[in-house]
Amino acid sequence: MATAAPWSRTLVDTLELPLLRGRFLTHVSVVRVNQVEVTRTRNIGEDESADNSPARIRSRREALARGCPQARMTWAISWLALQDTRAEYKEARKLLASYHDRYDDEITFIPGGYFAPMYNTREENRRTIHEALGQITQMVGGGYRPQSLIAGFLDAQNQYWLAQDEGIHVCQGQIWSQHGIDHGDGDGGICYPYYPSREHYLKPAQSKADFVDCVCLDGWTCDFLAARREGFNGGFNSRMGVGPIETVQDLGRELGRREMMDTTAVHFDRGYALNGFGWVTGIWETSLGHDEDLAWWLQSIMERWPDTQVVTEGEFGMKWREHFHDNAHVNYRFEEQGTGAPGSEKNLEICWYMNQEFRLALLHPIGGDKPHEVIDFTRYDLPASEPSAPQREWSLMNVLNQKGTRPQDKPRRLSELSPEDQRRIYARYPTLRAWA
Repeated sequence: MATAAPWSRTLVDTLELPLLRGRFLTHVSVVRVNQVEVTRTRNIGEDESADNSPARIRSRREALARGCPQARMTWAISWLALQDTRAEYKEARKLLASYHDRYDDEITFIPGGYFAPMYNTREENRRTIHEALGQITQMVGGGYRPQSLIAGFLDAQNQYWLAQDEGIHVCQGQIWSQHGIDHGDGDGGICYPYYPSREHYLKPAQSKADFVDCVCLDGWTCDFLAARREGFNGGFNSRMGVGPIETVQDLGRELGRREMMDTTAVHFDRGYALNGFGWVTGIWETSLGHDEDLAWWLQSIMERWPDTQVVTEGEFGMKWREHFHDNAHVNYRFEEQGTGAPGSEKNLEICWYMNQEFRLALLHPIGGDKPHEVIDFTRYDLPASEPSAPQREWSLMNVLNQKGTRPQDKPRRLSELSPEDQRRIYARYPTLRAWA
């Protein structure tokens, strides 16, 4: 049974709860058969069964333990990996179940190879998610149910069904800033937890009427300066951050590891000071390897920020849900000076402001007298709608979008926004008048 919606709690309850505190890291590993299993019967990419062996799974879990012995992680298993009758996949499923018993790891499902809404109808995804969760309950035993679903992208209706039908109130349901890479586009949301609107999975719920009682989480923590780009524009990878493909694989071990730590520091240093908590997350497919890099990264994090809690996706989302009962107190701020990695210019600073009503990004050169320019202003109070049928584009773009894909997406001064938009911004952040 689904628990009572946060809207049913009283204002007094909300005011008495302290804001979430601490530094959190969530690591997700995916076990699959094919590279991108977009439907039950259709695959895009290569057969990766050899790279999802029990030996690979053990190597990943051992790397996590070397990096942080008390860590717990989330395993997401694909549809085909749940069904495969080969001996190695039978052993893999038993191994995952044992990790829940031994380490309290979370075992859950990933539908559609990250791109379920892009290739399946809402009802098809609903049925697949329901059946797969039932199979995971049988696989783990003891009436087990995960606290979260790992989805890459997931439409608002399926996040609503996930909470109402399955009693699961956490969904890794968006890949923040992704546009022009892989098989789906979804820019326009908030990179930290929020409750989505019934209108659009990237829009924070505005009221009880459009509230989805499912904490929506990002999939990968990215470098904010790299992420402002469309795809690979300029020869840079817009997904660069803490993932191994865009860092150690593309940049080499020394520069790649440095970028992983620099991106982490954005959230665990300045971000922690601004928001009261910091959160870093990533999904590493088991087939990728890079286990030594995972162990090194976690070891480095624990040495620099020893209070970091490495927890499951579901545990983090539910902890956030205990403290944030709606989106009214969502008010995230991030400030990053370029790390110097390709696409993260060391002479630039980006400032992000994200709340229930809008998100706003300002970019400016460090030093000199060049102005702060608005590169993104996305309003969440405006009506929004998702595609009615499967398609690639699932973004939420209105006033101004960071990717620059539309004619109106040109950087501008705050003073060049409409009077209404300026009033809206300064009502929340009056000190920004100085940058107008």
